[in-house]
Amino acid sequence: MSENIKLPKRAGFRPPTTTGMPHMQIRLTPDPEVKAELFRRAYSLPGVSNVATRISVPGARALWLSEDLVLAHEELILVGREFAHIHPDGSLHVTLSPERAKEAIEAQWAEYHPLAQQIGINGMVLLYTPRNMQELDVIFQLIIDSYNFVTGLSIQADKLVKSHEVVM
Repeated sequence: MSENIKLPKRAGFRPPTTTGMPHMQIRLTPDPEVKAELFRRAYSLPGVSNVATRISVPGARALWLSEDLVLAHEELILVGREFAHIHPDGSLHVTLSPERAKEAIEAQWAEYHPLAQQIGINGMVLLYTPRNMQELDVIFQLIIDSYNFVTGLSIQADKLVKSHEVVM
């Protein structure tokens, strides 16, 4: 799956989220194995470090881009080199291309961040917590889409997931 391939529709209803700041999913406990795999995959991206967020809630972890990476869309990063972050519940804020964000929202994988329009970042979304490994596959693809959009690289999820051993 890549940004060129249509996203499958997410099963069930959209989860409840806060309407203001902080913007996050509510009343959800993530599956510990799925969350561990989310972290393993997210931090397997080249040049991405796991550091405390500088913009989100306590306990959230930033996906921090190395200074060595040249950015195609530096203007999409609000603080430092934090291009995304994972909330304690396993939901994430990322920035996708506006087209991919719209597709993710229509397929019920995401919703717009309340400040997206106000600050002029039309692809800034909340990705819902993956409930199982199949959903994680889609969420991870969207994380990669965000990474590729911000950096200008062309990382492919299937090659990246297969090239790393599970480390917990």
